[in-house]
Amino acid sequence: MCAEKIQRLLMAIVLTISMVLFIQSFTLYGMILQGFVILMILVWAFVDFCPSIWVFSKLFGKCPTK
Repeated sequence: MCAEKIQRLLMAIVLTISMVLFIQSFTLYGMILQGFVILMILVWAFVDFCPSIWVFSKLFGKCPTK
């Protein structure tokens, strides 16, 4: 797997965990986790830098271009 795919998979897992926390009545922890994801997406949108993709590209390499 490559960095971008791993990052998207990780984001889906984190959002799923956040949803499960909401369902289990741990709303504060779910909101904190979801707020963190939103903050990281905003950082990625405004400065075009995603820390998780940067780390994963160092570990696993970038996806080949199509």
